[in-house]
Amino acid sequence: MAFPGFTPCSPRLSRLQHRPWRWCWSLILVLVLLIPLPQPAAAALPAGDPVTDPRALLRDALPMEQQQLQDLQHTMEGSSTELRAKRWSRLTKRARRLQRLLNQGGAAIQADAQQRGLDFEEQLERLGELLPRLEEATAQEDRPAFLAVRARILDCLGSMEADLVHGFPFAIPKEYNALPRLLGRAHVRLHTTAGDLLTVVDGYNAPLTAGAFVDLVQRGFYDGLGFNRAEAFYVLQSGDPEGEADGFVDPRTHQLRTVPLEIRVASEEQPFYNLTFEDLGLFKEIPVLPFSARGTMGWAHSSSAVDDGSSQFFFFLFEPELTPAGLNLIDGRFAAFGYVVEGGDVLDELTSMDRILEATVVSGADNLRAHG
Repeated sequence: MAFPGFTPCSPRLSRLQHRPWRWCWSLILVLVLLIPLPQPAAAALPAGDPVTDPRALLRDALPMEQQQLQDLQHTMEGSSTELRAKRWSRLTKRARRLQRLLNQGGAAIQADAQQRGLDFEEQLERLGELLPRLEEATAQEDRPAFLAVRARILDCLGSMEADLVHGFPFAIPKEYNALPRLLGRAHVRLHTTAGDLLTVVDGYNAPLTAGAFVDLVQRGFYDGLGFNRAEAFYVLQSGDPEGEADGFVDPRTHQLRTVPLEIRVASEEQPFYNLTFEDLGLFKEIPVLPFSARGTMGWAHSSSAVDDGSSQFFFFLFEPELTPAGLNLIDGRFAAFGYVVEGGDVLDELTSMDRILEATVVSGADNLRAHG
C-alpha cells in the first residue's frame, strides 16, 4: 500500500498540480499525525539519531570494510551533536581521540592500501596536519573553522574509502541482462530554471535504477522536462515525457523500458528485486540507501505495481517534523538511488512551473554498461 495521500510513484495516475508554498505548518502537522501508522513500522524506528547527511550516507554505503578508516569517519561524524550544543571541551577530547586513532591505525590503513596497489602516505600525512587544526578550532571555540576542517577531514577519509572499493560487490540477476546498469557511482548535475543540483548516483547498491537514470541522462531524455509534481515538504517529481508514453520507449524495441524495484539492506549480499519490505516481513530493516536525507533521489512506480517505473524520479523533501528518518513509510517501498550533495537550497525554490534545462554526467560515465 502506498503512503496515504502520498504516492510519489504514480507515473500517470498521480500527476498533481503544484500547491502554494504558503501552507499552514500546524495544519500539515495535524494531517501527518492523523495518518495511520502500522505497528511494525513504528517498531522500525532506529535507536539513536538517524544519519541525515547525504555525504555520510554515501560513505557508509560504500562496499568497503577498512575498520580503522571507518572508526575515524564515525568518530569525526559523531561531533555534530556536541557542536550543536557547543560542548567545546568534549569536542577537544574528540579531536584528541581522532589523533590517537590515526596514530594507532595509520599503519593498518597503509597496509590495506598497499594490498590494493595504492599508497595512502600523502593522505595520512594530510590527516596528520588537519587534526591539530581541528583541536585548535575547538580551543578557540571557532565553529566556522571547526566545520571547515571537519569537512576536509571527511572528504579525505571518504576519498580513501572510495579508493579501497575493489570491483563490483555482487552479480546482477541474469533476467535483467537487457537493462543498463551502473557498476559504481556517477556525479550528475541537473541544471534547472531555479539553479543547479549536483547529485551522486549510487550504482553499488542500486545498479539497475542508477543505470537507467544515467542512461537517460546521457540520452538527453530529461532535458527540457518539467516537474510534474511539486508538494512542499514531500516530493519534487520529474521525468514524465510529453505525449502518450508513460516513460522511456526504447528505440530498439519500440517498447516501454521498465525498471524493477531494487532495494538493498546491509545484511544481504545483493538487492531485493520487486519485493517491498512489507512483502518480505522486514519491518525493522533500514535500507543501505535510506530516505533520511533531504534530496534523496527515488525511482517512481505506479501505485498498482512495483516493477513499472520507467523514467520518472523524485526528490524526497525530508522534514524531520513531518517525515522523520526511519519512520517515513517510504523506506522499503521505493528505491533510493542517490542524493543531492550540492545545491540543496535550490530544492526550496523549485515548483511545478520549473523544469530541467539540462542534465549532465559530470563523472562516472565509464561505470555505465548498456546491458549485462
